[in-house]
Amino acid sequence: MPHDDAVVCNAQLWLPARSGLTALAIRDGRISALGSDEDILARAGDGTERIDAGGAAVLPGFHDAHVHPVAGGLELLGCDLGDIHDREDYEQRIAGFAASCSDAWIVGSGWFGDVFPGGFPDRTLLDRLVPDRPAVFTSHDHHCVWVNSRALELAGIDERTPDPHAGYIERDESGEATGMLFESAAELVTNLLPAIDERAVAEALLASQEHLLSLGVVGWHDALLGSALGIPDGLSAYLDALADGSLRGRVSGSIWWPMGAGPDRLDEVLARVEYARDRGFAVQSVKIMQDGMCENCTAALVDPYTGVHPQISGDSVIEPGDLADIVMRLDAAGLSVHFHGVGDRAVRECLDAVARARERNGAGRPHQIAHIDVIDPADLPRFRQLGVTANLQPLWARDDQEILERKFPLIGPERARWHFAFGSLHAAGAHLAMGSDWPVTSPDPLWGLHTACTRTAPAADVHALNAESRVPAQPNERLDIETALRAYTLGSAEISGNATDTGSLEAGKLADLVILTGPIDGEESFDRLRVARTILGGATVYERPGASSSRQSHS
Repeated sequence: MPHDDAVVCNAQLWLPARSGLTALAIRDGRISALGSDEDILARAGDGTERIDAGGAAVLPGFHDAHVHPVAGGLELLGCDLGDIHDREDYEQRIAGFAASCSDAWIVGSGWFGDVFPGGFPDRTLLDRLVPDRPAVFTSHDHHCVWVNSRALELAGIDERTPDPHAGYIERDESGEATGMLFESAAELVTNLLPAIDERAVAEALLASQEHLLSLGVVGWHDALLGSALGIPDGLSAYLDALADGSLRGRVSGSIWWPMGAGPDRLDEVLARVEYARDRGFAVQSVKIMQDGMCENCTAALVDPYTGVHPQISGDSVIEPGDLADIVMRLDAAGLSVHFHGVGDRAVRECLDAVARARERNGAGRPHQIAHIDVIDPADLPRFRQLGVTANLQPLWARDDQEILERKFPLIGPERARWHFAFGSLHAAGAHLAMGSDWPVTSPDPLWGLHTACTRTAPAADVHALNAESRVPAQPNERLDIETALRAYTLGSAEISGNATDTGSLEAGKLADLVILTGPIDGEESFDRLRVARTILGGATVYERPGASSSRQSHS
């Protein structure tokens, strides 16, 4: 009997469910057996690599079900404000970057509005920091941009410029643009930016891959294959990386449905799907953005916003009748829909569209709704009834200052009760997947799992500065460890179409796994544990310096 290539022993195996097993064997890139240390070590022979996990948790590799790697990589390589959370720090970094950069435009991203008076910056501050060139900085959530006066001038934005569909230009009391452009209005400026060359996009993708692998993410779903919201189209970079073998992760993606477009764009989108498939990228879904975000009142709500906006209930990006028609046709074409649905009305419109498709097409494809910031409780059981996956961004489910000061006053206490209703969705039988939406927030799955299980912020998160973020937010919506782990591994692999080969530790599946720095002994474990080793197809692709697990080859 041939010996295995590697064995992992002295482990706490999660399959993703907790098991009493302690070891697994790897042969030809796949898991060949699971069992006790004694049983698995008996399979080892000359040259077998022995990895001692030191009692640490060993999990299936994580799968991020909603991420933007090209945007994340570009931020890693550019003027990234995402690792700081202070106005003075922002100013210093922007001024330093502008002084060292000779580009015609100064471009950056990652700022948080709660560091500025009133929740948003304005053009006068950016004019002082970048007085000689147009400047545009995308917010951390990618739903608005902050620009200086030169950028407004080049875009022709003045007091007479109308708001575009599904977006708006913020103005002061005199009607002058403040420098904040929300949703589709951002494209009035971002469409003027010099095109990012293909080499930079390729570098960004591979930089993201290395970062994700270091966090134990072995697979991901790119939620926007197209050019939108300031994110360049990464499809060509993926195709090139597939062709030359540099793309190592288990990747799927959604072709972008043009924002606000009607059913007449179907043939264009289908042609793009076929283009990707013909070149080896097995695209199975289309991304549709149905609303914006609560913090700027562009999320679509059933009832109007509270406080100072009693007449506003947000925009449906696509008219519900058109949305139902589009979803029915995509479903009939064998494609899943990956919805962006934040407000309770948008979530309902997405579910209604799937219901129409089910009536016309039968069972059809599995669809999913990402984000689900707020939901009407009447819609909870519809996820199971319609076979719709709830694609959750767990790191958002805590009471940060931005949520307390900007979001909750706009949605009111009754809707706040249903803020990221993970537990209620699970109790209603919804299939759960998890993703980060990076670069909106950190792509670290351990941070996300911590918040999913505790509804508090990780201790090391620089963006959680207020004491309230350490107190459980809507604690009844917490998930148990096994449910959360399944959502970030097998659940995400299932909705991305990768579960046949990955997402769980099973004999015959690819040896995609993560060794942590210690055991999982409670929901607080995720806040202290780190990834010690990431194994992809049996090969170690990341090893933490000084990690406690050891490996040896014995004769």
